[in-house]
Amino acid sequence: MLKVENLHAGYGSSEVLNGVSLHVKPGQVVALIGANGAGKTTTMRAISGMIRPTSGSVLLDGKAAQGMGAARIARIGLAHAPEGRKVFGPLSVEDNLLLGAFSRLPHFFGFHRKAEEELQRVYELFPRLLERRGQAAGTLSGGEQQMLAIARALMAKPKVILLDEPSMGLAPVIVQEVFNIIRRLKDAGITLLLVEQFAKSALEVADYAYVMEHGQIAVEGTPAELNKNDRVLAAYLG
Repeated sequence: MLKVENLHAGYGSSEVLNGVSLHVKPGQVVALIGANGAGKTTTMRAISGMIRPTSGSVLLDGKAAQGMGAARIARIGLAHAPEGRKVFGPLSVEDNLLLGAFSRLPHFFGFHRKAEEELQRVYELFPRLLERRGQAAGTLSGGEQQMLAIARALMAKPKVILLDEPSMGLAPVIVQEVFNIIRRLKDAGITLLLVEQFAKSALEVADYAYVMEHGQIAVEGTPAELNKNDRVLAAYLG
């Protein structure tokens, strides 16, 4: 579904990614873990078109996506829920959700009718957002904003969702709630690439995982394999 090969990218003259390769199969949750500064968020940004790779390839459902702008990549089936949530604070919860569907629905005739079907599906997954549908997104709690960021990505009906640090800044009880949501998405067959600071939690929901160090993939394997890897245990799971 998503295949990244030998990806190089950075900012200005500073190269951050040095040949990253990873593969996310349909219906899988794949975790990308590593220390701060390892290049995880840069990988997500390069895949989604927020920054332009200097070399390498990104294939989404067999189609080349590298070098495209973020809007075009979103239209071909990739949704990015970025680090820090990035909801539109002054807009209502529902308006934030509708923006998620904007790239794939007709902008004039039929938009609200078709979007309403997706809203109902999302509200079933996130009943708290239904309760807050008219509330300004900026007034939500951190956990509710994270739910909104994930739900907004789902509104695009993407082939793959990139989920970057969904637990950042959240209380432990809310982190647990967010991971329960990720489990429900997995059960629904949603394909996810997950960057997460809590490696143990990420491995509990993942089908496969990559460990990133210094802009490269250092170790990869199933969660069971990584849980037995002394290097991973010492650095991330101790």
